[in-house]
Order: sequence, then structure tokens, then C-alpha cells
Amino acid sequence: MQTFSRTMMMSLAQRLQALLASREVGPLVIVLIFSALLPISLPRIALSDEVQYYAYLRSLYFDRDLDFYNEYQHFAAIGLRNSDPAVFNALLRPDAANPNPITGKLRNVAPIGSALLWTPGFVLADLWVQVANAFGATIPRDGFSQPYIVAVCMMSALYSLIGLLLTYRLARIYAGHIPALLATITIFLATPLVFYTYLAMAWSHANGFFLFALFLTIWLRGREGNLSHSDGRRHWSVWLALGVVAGLMVMTREQLGLLLLVPALEALAAYAGAVRRWQWSVVRELFVGHVVFLGVFLLSLTPQLATYWVLNGRIGPSTTVGGKLAIAHLGPLPMLISPHFLDTLLDPAHGAFLWSPILFVSLIGLLWLFVRDGPLALLLFVGFLGQVYINGAFGTTWHLSGSFGFRRLIECTPIFALGLAALLAWVQPQIGWKPLLAGAAIFVLWNVGLIAQWTFVRPELRKGLIWDGMLYYQLQVPLQTLGRLGDILFNRCRLTTNC
Repeated sequence: MQTFSRTMMMSLAQRLQALLASREVGPLVIVLIFSALLPISLPRIALSDEVQYYAYLRSLYFDRDLDFYNEYQHFAAIGLRNSDPAVFNALLRPDAANPNPITGKLRNVAPIGSALLWTPGFVLADLWVQVANAFGATIPRDGFSQPYIVAVCMMSALYSLIGLLLTYRLARIYAGHIPALLATITIFLATPLVFYTYLAMAWSHANGFFLFALFLTIWLRGREGNLSHSDGRRHWSVWLALGVVAGLMVMTREQLGLLLLVPALEALAAYAGAVRRWQWSVVRELFVGHVVFLGVFLLSLTPQLATYWVLNGRIGPSTTVGGKLAIAHLGPLPMLISPHFLDTLLDPAHGAFLWSPILFVSLIGLLWLFVRDGPLALLLFVGFLGQVYINGAFGTTWHLSGSFGFRRLIECTPIFALGLAALLAWVQPQIGWKPLLAGAAIFVLWNVGLIAQWTFVRPELRKGLIWDGMLYYQLQVPLQTLGRLGDILFNRCRLTTNC
């Protein structure tokens, strides 16, 4: 009887293993992990960047204008009550550019894209408030009460989830479902993306990550075969969709415009190949598709251009943004330079590779992606370099001091995941899964430890990585976490400010 039972159990285990091997459970696992972490989220708006993103939505919806004085006053008052004047100093304190001397409008250096992406959740929250009040609730219908704040924060989290699912699907083009899943989850949990998904929710990074993942998905799925065998042509509807998404990318984070180097360089190569082969019909089709893309892209930018005009009196961002960039004059021509290019990656206190070492490993993985699809690997690497270059051009804020991790590379998450998936798919047959899982766990634990240090163990880490005693504090994180478990689970406001 015992032998029969053991045989049955082994048979069931083998069947279960075969079932898991035959079915793609990656999306389900991603949703489960995402959902399991959602209870630790901290939906709030407190920091000046968050306030500026949110002010567009609240002001346009309730006040029908771009006068942000009441929005800034509201959040500045919360900060001042908590002895934090940062919002007041950044947004309400007068200076030569605030209010704008041309328009009289208060400064808002944030683009409008996040507000557009948050709108569905904000509208649903407003409808819920009206229905709840109709049944006797007394929730302020003012755009400041908790339902509105929670709605926009959860919209960002939702975009992060969709971005992860899209990233997994991209990785699946070039790797099996297990390498693709492990790469996606590792990049999510071992980089600042997890922090800006759950703890700094009202920023633009989760939204920008989603949009770039969507752009890559449409761009790659819209052609036949890998890029090595593609002539660059796509159906006009694909170019239309790419134009809309590209516009949203730039309106969400202006520097994401440099990621359009990826399709631009592909287009140049496609034209060169078609001309070399005397395929003039292909040239014409490419030209029509690119005209559709550029036309829709520029049309999609209309809300941002109108916002620039109203706030700044010109079609361009605030001079506060331009004043941070390093410009060199080579003769009569100004040129954007990047004096902190290497610092962006390798600075001991602020470098992206020090905060998130998995990024370096992932970029190495692009070499194995190159074997599968050389043009794609090269284009993705150029897109990454573009983001590093523009960050290094910010002469005074390249280091992102005060932020957790190197947040300006979060939007490159699909690039990192594709590289890591290709690397895992190559390494796994040689060493098996156990070493790879152990390595992924080490990278994740490093990031979790830094989050705990940054948040409540050693807050001075917010000014930059402190290597003196780093290992000691990382090992102290589990004990410190147990000591603050009640706050982590039920009162996370105690772990931050202005909450």
C-alpha cells in the first residue's frame, strides 16, 4: 500500500512538473509577486516633483486652468506642518523665474504626460466620491482628499505591472519562459523600479517605463522576423500607434525622446539598404510610414506644447530645466555635452552600477542578445547610452542626491531585462538553475537592504551611498526590519515625512 502511495505521489509530481513545463506561467507569477507586494505601498503626494505632476490633473479637472497656486499651497502647508519647507521653497518662493516674468504663472518643470495617464483613475475616484456622498459619506470632493491621491498612485502601480508583463513578452521573443521570467522579476526587484512602484508612486518613472515597454512591443511586433532580416517596413497603423506612444513618452519624461534613437537608426539603415538594392518601392513605403509616424508624433505633443506656451510664454520647457544642462559652444554652434557621463554609472556615491549592480550584468547580456539579433542589441545599447548621456549633461543634478537609486534609468528596464534574459538562457544549460537563482537573490537582497537603509535604518544614505560600514548595515537590515515591522505593515507614514 505504501509503495502504491509513493508511486502515485511520484506520478502526480511528474505530471505537475510536466504541466508547469508545458504551460507559460510567467504572467501569472508576475501578477502574483506584484500583488503580494502591493499591501506595503505608500500612496501619497508630498515631494515637489510629485506635486508638480499632480497639479496639472487637479487644476485642469477642478479649476479648468493652469494656475497652480492653490495646489502648491495645499501641499506646501502639509510640508510646513511637518517642518519640511521643500515644496514651499521649490514652488512658491519667488525668484527671477518664479512666477514666470512673461506669463505670471508659477513654475512647473514637470511635463504633463503623467497627469494624462492618471486621468482615468482620477475620474473614477471623483465618481466614487460623488456616489459615496450621495449615500451619506462626507468625503471632500476637491481633488485633494484621499480617494484622488490613492487613485493616481494606484494608476502608476498598474502601469508598472503592465510594463512588467510587456517586458516579459519582449524577453520571450529571445529566450525561454523561465529565463524571461527570472530576468523580468530580478530587474524589477533588484533596481529602483520596485521603490518607485510601491513607495514613491506619484513620480513619472513607472509611467515612462510602461510607455517604453509598449513602444518596443509595438515596434518589434510590427515587423517580420528579427531586425537582421527586416527591411524596416511596417503597416501604417503600426506607425500611427508608435507616433501616439512616442508622443506620450516625451510628454511623460522629455529625456525619453532620446530613446527614439532606436527607431531612427533602424530607419537610416533601412533606407541605406533599400537604396543599395535599388528597391525604390521600399524607399517610398518607408517614407510614407515615417511621415505618418512624425505627423502623429508631433500632433500627440500638442497638449505639452500648449502647456509650455501657457506657463512659459514660449514653446519650450522652463528655463529652470535648461539652466541645469551643460552647454559648450564650438564656434557659433551650441552643443550639449555630458561631463558626468561616467559618473552616472560609476561614481562611488551615486553611480547606477553601484546602486544596482544587476544593471551591469544585464548590459553584458546584450552580447548574447547580439548573437540572436545583432541590430536590436546595438540599437538598445545606443538607446541606453542616450539616457546616460542626457543625465550626465545635467551639471548640477546628475547625481540625483535625495532620490533612491539611479531613478533616471528606470525607463530602460526593458533593455536590461532583454540583456539579462539572453544571458540567463545561455548560462543555464551550463551551470543549472540553482546558482542563477542564488545570484538573483543576492542582487535582490542588496536592493532591499538599500531600500531599508534609505528609508529607516540609515537615512543619511539619501545623500549617496556610504561604503563605510555598508556590509554591517546591510546585515543589520533583517533585525531592524523586525523591530519596525508594525510600522512597515500598518503605519508606513512613520518611516517617511509629510504623510
